[in-house]
Amino acid sequence: MPSRVLQWLSLVGIIWLQAINGTNTNFPAYSSQLKHAFSMSQLQLNNLAFASDAGKLFGWFSGIASVYLPLWLVLLIGSVLGLIGYGLQYLSITNQISSLSYIQIFILTVLAGNSICWLNTVSYLVAIRNFPRRYRQLAVGVTTSYQGLSAKIYTDVASSIFSFSNGTTEKAQAYLLLNSVLPLGVTVITAPFARVMKVGTVARDGGGDMNVGFVVMFVITIITGVYAVISSLGLIMSSSALKRVIGTCVFLLAPLLIPLAEKIRQVFEKYYSSVINRETRVYHFTIDDENSNNDVETDRLDREGSKSERGSQDDQNGREREVVMINGQDDHDDDDDGDGVGAREEIGVKKMLLRIDFWLYFFCYFFSATLGLVFLNNLGQIAESRGSNNTSSLVSLSSAFGFFGRLMPSLLDYFFSRRRKSSVVSSPALIAILVAPMGGAFLLLLNSTHIVLYISTAIIGVCTGAITSVSVSTTSELFGAKNFSVNHNVLVANIPIGSFVFGYLAALLYHQQGNGRSDGKCIGTKCYRDSFLIWGSLCFLGTILAIILCVRTRKFYSHTS
Repeated sequence: MPSRVLQWLSLVGIIWLQAINGTNTNFPAYSSQLKHAFSMSQLQLNNLAFASDAGKLFGWFSGIASVYLPLWLVLLIGSVLGLIGYGLQYLSITNQISSLSYIQIFILTVLAGNSICWLNTVSYLVAIRNFPRRYRQLAVGVTTSYQGLSAKIYTDVASSIFSFSNGTTEKAQAYLLLNSVLPLGVTVITAPFARVMKVGTVARDGGGDMNVGFVVMFVITIITGVYAVISSLGLIMSSSALKRVIGTCVFLLAPLLIPLAEKIRQVFEKYYSSVINRETRVYHFTIDDENSNNDVETDRLDREGSKSERGSQDDQNGREREVVMINGQDDHDDDDDGDGVGAREEIGVKKMLLRIDFWLYFFCYFFSATLGLVFLNNLGQIAESRGSNNTSSLVSLSSAFGFFGRLMPSLLDYFFSRRRKSSVVSSPALIAILVAPMGGAFLLLLNSTHIVLYISTAIIGVCTGAITSVSVSTTSELFGAKNFSVNHNVLVANIPIGSFVFGYLAALLYHQQGNGRSDGKCIGTKCYRDSFLIWGSLCFLGTILAIILCVRTRKFYSHTS
């Protein structure tokens, strides 16, 4: 199969992987039922949310494994870890094995959370290495945006297959079962396409321009996101959960049109080229036969002249080849297009940890995307405390808007950078722009109305998704793509740290406000009022750190523009 077709198939494969890889994002949809099934306190439930994120502390294992193991095996290891982590919890809650202790559930949740890193590592590597530099942000943005749909996909599938009510444990059973088997099934399907290809070989297969393919991919992705938002808001009133699942599956299959069209184009080009070559050979044969006698003397003179020119020509070729090798490039280099932002420096994790810019970047992410994820992890309890019974709807809404948030940086990079030589804004500047609205959304939640809850959830979902997407390209731009798999896993290690610190603090404040009730529950905006104030203030601090990072890296981004 031609390399260009495989290139697009690898992109479609990681889109499917990302669409089902956000198994931790559906936790708010069944957290209340899980709390009841295992008789947990609010603090223990928050610790489980932390445990899922704590798996990312060991995400660097997947980065090292991707260096020494084939990518299909890395995918298989990740999906098996998820099968064990969620599967044993499912067997326990359905009484098919003996009841698990809390510490066992905690460890299994850590294992399940770590499984996400393995699938993410493969997805990022394929998106970064299989596409030329000018298309990397596009590939990363499109594929990671689909992870924003994970919660909605799991919610719709659970509602269409299983019958449960909000007050029973069947809901937790349904999600645990899906979390354990769905990633494994999709991994088996996509593993053959999870491979790294030489971009230079792909370029010779059919040219280096992929604009048309990415325009089509953007159109499909945007339509998918619009459908997700509309169905999450309940604007398609007549559609059942099963119809929503069928619609989502159709949109997930739609990107296959691109490699299919590429294959058809190559078949026609090959056929047309063979016809032209055959006609050309016949034409030249006739001309050569008629003029052979007249060209004898001309050929003799040409041979004599070529002997004197060959030496100087060989010297010139040698000098040109020497220049190419000095620059570290040849016709197969993936960066020969010269577009896009390169790497500020290629460094490993040890040197990265000594850079001030890394720690600015680390805490900027800590006070932005990590806070957003903590909010989304607690969304079920937040909705319950405010008297909202539409937890699944809120989870689907945050998922759909997170999808657009992850896609937004790629849209900006693609359309605006094509009209100007330089990009619109640098990655650190874009992060600063995105963190500020999150602080406002947290403060807006001090209002107790339901519409404010929906608006703030949408804003936080968009900004969290966008920062998550931008951070992938930012890591490779600031610290290089060579050690990206390890470097980026070190960065996202702040997620479990933040999940524990911010989540535990929120649980303490929640418990303090709910002391008057025998069941420990807290009702009203007071439950998370102090948490929202703290989170909003930290987001504004994150904005300041992002601005400082933007100033420190301004020279690099202005130079690469």
